[in-house]
Amino acid sequence: MANTIDARMLSKMFLAGAKNLEAKKEWINELNVFPVPDGDTGTNMTLTIMSAAKEVSLMENPDMSSLCKAISSGSLRGARGNSGVILSQLFRGFTKVVREYDELDTTIIADAFDKAVETAYKAVMKPKEGTILTVAKGGAQKARELADNGEEDLEIYFGEIIRYADEVLSKTPDMLPVLKQAGVVDSGGQGLMQVLKGAYDAFLGKELDLTIPDAKPAASYAMTMNMDAQAQADIKYGYCTEFIIMLNRNFNIKQEMDFKEYLESIGDSIVVVADDDVVKVHVHTNDPGLAIQKALKYGALSNMKIDNMRLEHEEKLFKMSEKNQEMASSEMPRKEVGFIAVSVGEGINEIFTGLGVDYIIEGGQTMNPSTEDMLNAIDKVNADTVFILPNNKNIILAAEQATHMAEGKNIVVIPTKTVPQGITAVINYVPDLSVEENTETMIEEIKAVSTGQVTYAVRDTVIDDKEIKAGDYMGIGDSGILSIGTDMIEITFRMIEDMMEDEKELISIYYGKEISEETAEALKERVEARYPKCDIELQYGGQPIYYYIVSAE
Repeated sequence: MANTIDARMLSKMFLAGAKNLEAKKEWINELNVFPVPDGDTGTNMTLTIMSAAKEVSLMENPDMSSLCKAISSGSLRGARGNSGVILSQLFRGFTKVVREYDELDTTIIADAFDKAVETAYKAVMKPKEGTILTVAKGGAQKARELADNGEEDLEIYFGEIIRYADEVLSKTPDMLPVLKQAGVVDSGGQGLMQVLKGAYDAFLGKELDLTIPDAKPAASYAMTMNMDAQAQADIKYGYCTEFIIMLNRNFNIKQEMDFKEYLESIGDSIVVVADDDVVKVHVHTNDPGLAIQKALKYGALSNMKIDNMRLEHEEKLFKMSEKNQEMASSEMPRKEVGFIAVSVGEGINEIFTGLGVDYIIEGGQTMNPSTEDMLNAIDKVNADTVFILPNNKNIILAAEQATHMAEGKNIVVIPTKTVPQGITAVINYVPDLSVEENTETMIEEIKAVSTGQVTYAVRDTVIDDKEIKAGDYMGIGDSGILSIGTDMIEITFRMIEDMMEDEKELISIYYGKEISEETAEALKERVEARYPKCDIELQYGGQPIYYYIVSAE
C-alpha cells in the first residue's frame, strides 16, 4: 500500500498524463459540438500540457519545488484556447499547494485539488457548468470526501476520484442542452479525464513510454532564403504560406508525394517535412486557401502564417526573423499607448495596421495563439500601456493570462470576440482620453456590433435542432448557427437577414481568400437592394476558412 508520492513519481504521472492526452487528442476534437474547421479542444489542451511536459522531461532528479515551477510556468506560457488556459490554471492551483512538500499524502492532494478548482474558476469571468470546470470540481469534491474519511491508500484514492469524475463527465449533457442534442460529453472534461487516467497508469507502474520529443524552436521551422537575391526577382506567386498539420490520419510516403504534387500544381518553393504526428508545410502560391483546404483533410492546422510578398517587396518582402522585429521595435520611440490585434488574412491585417495597430499576431479559429505568443508581442510594442484585441472568444483567456505575466507595462485586454468588434474598438480609441475612459468606451462600443461568419461543416451533427451535414455551408452568428445549406451565397444572405432583426445602419462585408471580387460584389448588390437605407461596405479580408465575415452595427 502506497500512502505518499514524491517528486519523481509526480513527474512520471504528469508526463504520462500529457502523453495520454496527446494520444487521444483527435478523439477529443471530435467531441466538439460546433463542426467548424478550427483549432479544437484536444489540440489546444495537448499543446498546453506539452509545453510543460517538455520542460519536465529535461529534469533528471527534480525536487517538488522545481518540478512545480516547470509544470506551472510551462503550461501557463503554452496555454491555448479556453480549454488550454483552464487546464493551465488547474495545474497552477495544484502546484501552489504541493510545492511546499517533499511527499504528498491524500490530505495534501485534496488541498491541492481544491486550490486547483478555485484557481480555474477565478480565471473564467462567467464559469459555465457542464464543462471541464464541473468535472474538475467533481474530482476535487471526491478527493476531499475520501481524505476527510481517512482514506490513505493512494491506489484506492486515485481510482475512486477518477471513477467519480468520469460519472460527473457522463452527466455534462444534462447540464448543457447543446451537448445533449449533439450526443456528446464535454470535450474539455474528457481531455482532463485523459490526463488523470494517464497519470494513474503511471502510478500503478504500468509500462509506459514517457519520452517527450524535443521541442524544436520556432526558428528551426522557418524557411530561410537569400533576401537580397529574392528582392530582385520577379514574384510569380504572391503569398508565402506556412502552417503545421497536426495529423489525425496516416500520412505515408504516397500521401506525402500526392500532397507535394498538389502543392506543385498551385505554387512553388514547396517544403513538406513530415515528423511523426505533425507535417510542416511551406508553399508560395496565389491561392493559400486551396493549400489550406487540402491540408485540412489530413488534420487540424496550427502555426499558420500567410505573407503577401508583393506588398512587402519594397521592404525586402517580409521579416523572416524575430531579431528583425526586435530591432525595428527598439528603434521606435517609447509612446504612451500601443495596440496588439489577433488577425488572419492580409486584407484584415492591412485594415488593422492602417488603423494604427502596432503588432499583428497571426491567429484565430485555426490557430489559437498561446499566452507566450501574447507575451512575445507585448515585448515588441514599445508603449507604457498596451491594448490587446483578441478578436476571438477562444483567445480572450490566453490574452488575459498574459496581463498577469507581463512586466513593466500596463496591459489591457478589450474582450473582442470577432474581427469586426476589434475594428470597432480601435476606431473608437480617442488619444485625448485616459486609458480608463478609452477602455470603458471601447467595451461599450463593441456591444453594438453583430457579427456573422460563413464557413463549412467538417462533420455531421445536430445543433439547435438543425441537422448539419459535412460539407454544408454555415452562417454562424454571435449566439449560434443562423443558416445552413448547400448554396454559399444564399446562406450568407440569409445570415445577414437574421443579423438585421434590430435596426442597423452599417453592414460591413469582408470577403475571404477563396471568394472572387465579382462574387463579393454581387452579394453586396443583393444586400443593398434588400436594405436601401443602410450603408454597405465591401472589403477584401483575405481570411482563410471563413468565406465571409459580416458585421452589422
